[in-house]
Amino acid sequence: MVETFLRPFEMCVKEGDASSVMCSYNKINGVPSCVDTRLMKQTIRNEWNLHGYIVSDCDSLDAIYSYQHWLDFSPEEAVAAATRAGLDLDCGLFGTNYHKDHGVKAVAEGKLAEKDIDNSLRNLYMVLMRVGFFDNIPQYENLGVKDICTPENIELARESARQGIVLLKNERNTLPLASTKGNKKLKVAVVGPHAQATDVMRGNYAGPPCQITSPENGISRHVNVITRLGCDDFRCKSAHNISEAVEAANIADATIIVTGLDPYHIEGEEKDRDNLLLPGYQTHLIEQVAEASNGPVVLVIMSGGGVDISFAQNNPKIGAILWAGYPGQEGGHAIADVVFGRYNPGGRLPLTWYTNKYVNLLPITSMRLRPDTELGYPGRTYKFYDGPEILYPFGFGLSYTGFRYTIKNFLAAATAATIAMSSSHQKCKNVTYRADTFGFAPPKCQSVVVADSPCGETIKIDVQVTNTGTVDGTDVVLVYSKPPVEIDGAPLKQLAKYERVFVPAKSAKIVKFELNACEALGIVDSTAYVVLPAGKHMIQVGDGEKAVGFPVEIKF
Repeated sequence: MVETFLRPFEMCVKEGDASSVMCSYNKINGVPSCVDTRLMKQTIRNEWNLHGYIVSDCDSLDAIYSYQHWLDFSPEEAVAAATRAGLDLDCGLFGTNYHKDHGVKAVAEGKLAEKDIDNSLRNLYMVLMRVGFFDNIPQYENLGVKDICTPENIELARESARQGIVLLKNERNTLPLASTKGNKKLKVAVVGPHAQATDVMRGNYAGPPCQITSPENGISRHVNVITRLGCDDFRCKSAHNISEAVEAANIADATIIVTGLDPYHIEGEEKDRDNLLLPGYQTHLIEQVAEASNGPVVLVIMSGGGVDISFAQNNPKIGAILWAGYPGQEGGHAIADVVFGRYNPGGRLPLTWYTNKYVNLLPITSMRLRPDTELGYPGRTYKFYDGPEILYPFGFGLSYTGFRYTIKNFLAAATAATIAMSSSHQKCKNVTYRADTFGFAPPKCQSVVVADSPCGETIKIDVQVTNTGTVDGTDVVLVYSKPPVEIDGAPLKQLAKYERVFVPAKSAKIVKFELNACEALGIVDSTAYVVLPAGKHMIQVGDGEKAVGFPVEIKF
């Protein structure tokens, strides 16, 4: 909980000064999150110092009463318990709002004190004042579509989509495609169930777009397009239309296959996937179209999560693969920009992509992230996975050029960093060491609790990023920390910092990183304390063959 699920919320509140946090429907250790005093008051409000309000997910209070039957609460008792626990606002659903509908009665029955309501109002009005709601600012009086759908904002949507596209494969420099063949426009077959996608690209919980450009429309701005979907929709339940897509690929100069999942029926709220495969006959469609194509084949995947496309990765007829996520209203333009070389992709995968075998390695009910050696379950995420070979690792992403990392400078003291502890803060905490670390002598002070330590030490790194190719490009420099190998149950590595940098062809730039030792090297122990362990840590820049690094030894 502390290590993985709370961490992004904590960063948003403490580092981004978020103004609101939402509690959800689920229970945490048996307690509904919207009546969890420890979570909302102790953690979010006090420890993280939230300057704002806490709102329920829509209908969460009704779920406590109607579905979870938590402590047999009445609606009034649910409102009272949630408000006392730190909830300031009920989102409500379909015209119902527990604060409005049951709050007055809860006060009248003595279940809810006015001081608790005053506290919620104080948090809500604090945010209203922060955003200038009462300041009568003229330019904010009549905001509308014209203020949102500006050329600058539309271009921002396009740039966001471009930055998020990840190049997963590019054999024989299939991409970028030329838009012409001789003095004529290229004839491109655009096939697959998402070739004309619009709403799908918006993902889940999206507002109305200013405009929307499908892949077909975006690509048609550059080349002559032959569009054959090959499937009725993303489910692709029948193969009867695949022949049309095959025929289009056979007569085209190049083929772009746009397939994937769906944010409403497969990956949407209340939906769980039981496999990592493409739906229906999509795989069959891709393989047949690729086989029939007489020109280069590009596969574009739209999805939120990973998909087992190992068949495409291993197919020599499929020269390039792009993952576009759900790229939003300008997704069609962004895909075309990458395909035709107007933009050099620099996106990185935000999660590990497993093969479909992974779903059989552990049950969906297993919530552990660390490996379970007794049951033979592998770990989850790049931090803990120790199972069979994966498809693409966390942070993976190719480019139309190449990059090389060189560590030009790092703080000399970082190689033997010493964390000073005053005599009044000698709160050493033992950690668990692996049984196979023969000859290892644990230090007297094995770790310190980060919350009780000054944590003023920093590690400064200058990384030279060299573009070794002939194309200008953007690289995302990932900096990881690796804890001492002797510690049992510690992450294999964890992301400490990252920076996106544009580097012209055949040139280099210096990227400077400054890591707080406690934040970068700290781990969460088995008792949910964030500790900084003693021993030899590693700082690693990049992944795979181009990774470079150096040790950092922590002594107390």
